[in-house]
Amino acid sequence: MPLTREIHGLVITDHEFSLPLDHANPTGEKIGVFAREVADEKGRDRPYLVYLQGGPGSESPRPTTPQTPGYLPRALEDYRVLFLDQRGTGRSTPVGKLEGMSPQEQYEYLVHFRADSIVRDAEAIREELGVEKWSVLGQSFGGFCVTTYLSFFPEALSEAYLTGGLPPVGHPTEAVYRATYETVRERNRRYYERYPEDLEKVRAIHVRLESEELRLPSGDVLTSSRFRQLGMALGMSDGAERLHYLLDFPADSPAFLHGVENATSFGRNPLYAVVHESCYADGCVTNWAAQRVLPDDFAAQPELFTGEMIYPAMFEDQAALAPLREAAELLAQHEWPALYDGARLERNEVPAAAAIYAEDMYVDRRFSEETAARIKGLRPWLTNEFEHDGLRQNRVLGRLIDMARGKV
Repeated sequence: MPLTREIHGLVITDHEFSLPLDHANPTGEKIGVFAREVADEKGRDRPYLVYLQGGPGSESPRPTTPQTPGYLPRALEDYRVLFLDQRGTGRSTPVGKLEGMSPQEQYEYLVHFRADSIVRDAEAIREELGVEKWSVLGQSFGGFCVTTYLSFFPEALSEAYLTGGLPPVGHPTEAVYRATYETVRERNRRYYERYPEDLEKVRAIHVRLESEELRLPSGDVLTSSRFRQLGMALGMSDGAERLHYLLDFPADSPAFLHGVENATSFGRNPLYAVVHESCYADGCVTNWAAQRVLPDDFAAQPELFTGEMIYPAMFEDQAALAPLREAAELLAQHEWPALYDGARLERNEVPAAAAIYAEDMYVDRRFSEETAARIKGLRPWLTNEFEHDGLRQNRVLGRLIDMARGKV
């Protein structure tokens, strides 16, 4: 029986489901998938809103009060929220079980961890809970999952909301990264314009890393390429400040080394590094696309921080990723099936609204607008008021709900 408790005015019910690893083989290996249902005291029977987290490879938020996360108060006015720990994350069966498998076995296991499998998990859960239809909210990668949902199971959805997560439909992975590098380049320019004193600090750190071995608390050697990955934060509302304050500390100080490790480590969520490029593989082979289209200026100027890109070197630089190096190579050569059905999106009947962040560093605005125009009935909201983490602001979800319902 599901466990239910009341905390700070929230009614929280934990659900655990046994689902097929491969939905095409329902009698084969099973994995556990966890979901946490959250309602207010008067909303236990309200319709479900399924929250699909960004990532890939990250568990859902853990609500602590009726105000946390920031969109929860508005969501609970109309819904009870089902926070899904996507397969391989949180309390769902962890990918740590890959230890002891051969690279081929790891690869055969990990091909089942994309949005298409996550959406099929959601469908199996909906049926097990006896829900006819529910609504979905997808943040970032979660929005990619929502678009997959609209492509293959629209009959299961009442409403769909996307924030910073309208994916490129039908584009090769190389095109995605070419566009993303343009935005990351601009974020570097803005960063050094805001904090010009950091340019020499960054250059000095790279020089030092070339001549001296600095080890992170885990024992990993800090390489220039790993140091550059701190740029992943530059697309968040507080990312530039977090990077700047980290550079306040000497490069060999515990504060700096712990800070770099915490910001760049995939040890807790290795799934992100392993399947990230595949979330852009809408019927193609990725073959380390981010590495292959690395612009000349990024290759020549180490002071340019990189963004949300995954490189083969990460599986050399991080001991936590090294056991998955060969499996990651096999995944990079995998012929991925399509994630979306463009023709079906063009016939969409599900009320939908999406926030497109005009200067989003992670999800290219141009591709998002193109996809928004392709999904029949979807109402896009293009804004430069927020960064990629705009959903933290309660009014973002409220506006999307009103848009999908034709109130604005």
